[in-house]
Amino acid sequence: MRAVVLEGPGKAGLKDVREPNAPGKGEVLLKVRRVGLCGSDLNSYRGRNPLVSYPRILGHEVAATVAGVGPDVDGWPPETAVTLSPGSNCGKCASCLRGRINACQFNETLGVQRDGALTELIVAPVSRIFRADLSLKELCLVEPLTVGFHAVARGRVEGGDRVAVFGCGGVGLGAVAGAAYRGATVIGVDLDDVKLDIARKAGASHTVNTVQGDLHRQLAELTDGHGPDVIIEAIGLPETYRAAVDEVAYAGRVVYIGWAKEHVTYETRPFVHKELDILGARNAQREDFLDVMRMLEARRFPVNDAVTHVAPMSETPAILEAWSAEPARFSKIMVEVG
Repeated sequence: MRAVVLEGPGKAGLKDVREPNAPGKGEVLLKVRRVGLCGSDLNSYRGRNPLVSYPRILGHEVAATVAGVGPDVDGWPPETAVTLSPGSNCGKCASCLRGRINACQFNETLGVQRDGALTELIVAPVSRIFRADLSLKELCLVEPLTVGFHAVARGRVEGGDRVAVFGCGGVGLGAVAGAAYRGATVIGVDLDDVKLDIARKAGASHTVNTVQGDLHRQLAELTDGHGPDVIIEAIGLPETYRAAVDEVAYAGRVVYIGWAKEHVTYETRPFVHKELDILGARNAQREDFLDVMRMLEARRFPVNDAVTHVAPMSETPAILEAWSAEPARFSKIMVEVG
């Protein structure tokens, strides 16, 4: 069968690979239909993802249909459309023992530490697949949106909160939509007016373009001078890491999704003086998948605006090269596998 294989930084190609073994106990064979590309795929292509090993089949944002089931699996008829949670968990580390399997110490994610879904067939645990009354395009958006929804849950966002989301790309849009879904007043922050326009459609009541005005002044004006109750950082730059702490309200919460690729130096006084909650958010829990699917079923997300490029699998190497050269041209890319 065909697969998109990343042989090394900047070296992606379409190759023939072996089909997977028949599904075993607790497993489902899936025919991959669509795969979304995200920032981690781009970093792997650029050689900037410290977790990836080569050669590697990319892809962890999946829409698929059931092609077969293991001997003990019932209730998943052929052609059922599904998405999946792409991680794994050991069941034995401190996170798993606390029920937070999304943060498993030994997690292996599709397309990163193990081969991913940019191929024709994959086998997945039935415990990690989900179905909903959604199109393949919508199912392919579920996983990236869950990451933002999980950050919202980590920040204990509720109705009445004023939430600023730094970065309105694919993951940030999930945080915007998730906070709005909980009834918060959401402020989308970015330097791209196109992304900010989509953020408004996803639920942001206000937007801030940091190129066109001072971040502090604009946030202060929108929050009666207090600053946002919650700031979710979905960019991963030292300056936005620091800005989240500087701009959040006293007794506020800061949630980091973006992973800064270099050391971040802080003035630590605000941590104590503001009595902040500083939180990390990694991957997503089952409840986040269910919440995202309910939101999409309610048609509360601008699916067609969020997906900017759809390409056949044969064009994936070229689109990765183009994305790496001009990242601002692309928002959400989906690959049609079959």
